[in-house]
Amino acid sequence: MSSGFNTDARVGEKVFHVQTEDRGPTPPIIDTVIYHNGMVVHRRSSEYGEFAASPVFSPAELRLLVEQQHRTAIDDLRAGTLDAEIAASAERAVRAGGIQVQLLNATSWLSAGTVSLDLEIVRRADRAPEAGAQVEATIEGAIEETRHSGTSDGTGRVKIEFPLPPLGKNDLALVIHAKAEAGQDEIRFTMRSKSKVPPATAPPNSSQSSPSSSSPRSPSGASPNSAPTPSSTSSK
Repeated sequence: MSSGFNTDARVGEKVFHVQTEDRGPTPPIIDTVIYHNGMVVHRRSSEYGEFAASPVFSPAELRLLVEQQHRTAIDDLRAGTLDAEIAASAERAVRAGGIQVQLLNATSWLSAGTVSLDLEIVRRADRAPEAGAQVEATIEGAIEETRHSGTSDGTGRVKIEFPLPPLGKNDLALVIHAKAEAGQDEIRFTMRSKSKVPPATAPPNSSQSSPSSSSPRSPSGASPNSAPTPSSTSSK
């Protein structure tokens, strides 16, 4: 195997990593892969078995062949020849990865009887913000389970605020659900009756599926004057 080539190629605001290697002598293949944010967006391979068996073959000539394929791939990338393929690869990754909803103010979302949720929705594949996601929040177990909604902006952020509703005597949970073309996600925070709200546990690793079940929650005899403590659980 001859030495390969590695190049970081900037195209507009994006930086791609182009890697070309000789996989030979078995198999006699030159392989080029283009990455963006660690994701493979293009691959091309060429077979040189016939060239390897010819009298003109030499390690130096093979290296020139590897370099030629490497430079051709970079030229195609910069010329826009690969744009459609790269866009299709990114779209497949987004649809496969889905989205993730995150509560940014997990330690301070309840204050003076007001629920204030600072939320961020990102794509799992590349952690890019997901704009236009429909987000709903509700207190499950409240006397009236009213849904409060918002839409994420260009940075994937949305703020949802509403007064803490009168709480029932059964299990309580803050439920946040996000839905977009790339998928949907839900996180749940179990609530316990306390006089104060200590810091919440870290936000859970959320799932992409629709809401179903969660971990067992502590019963609460909360009243409208008692403040719940969030304890997060992920839905499966």
